[in-house]
Amino acid sequence: MSDALRKAEDAVREAETNTADVAHIVAAVLATQAAQQPPAAPAPTPARRPIGPYVAAGIGGAVALTFLAMAAALLAVAVAVGAVCATVCLLVLRSVWQDMQRKGR
Repeated sequence: MSDALRKAEDAVREAETNTADVAHIVAAVLATQAAQQPPAAPAPTPARRPIGPYVAAGIGGAVALTFLAMAAALLAVAVAVGAVCATVCLLVLRSVWQDMQRKGR
């Protein structure tokens, strides 16, 4: 029995040594991790910008777009009037040409 008791005591001593070694290793790893992690930077505060210039730019853009649309519509009307005038002119000239051809015979 004394042999078994001696073996048990040796196992307890070895376990105590292993436990202390493991505790030292864990402490070293935690200290290394804490040293490697950079401190968290504070979040930047959002910049507050005035809304007025954006509203003015939006209204100005809408007005400019309206004027461009009106100019495009006016151009379309001018092209249509020009096409009608050209058609009437060609019809009149054709009629005159036909009259001259009939009188010349």
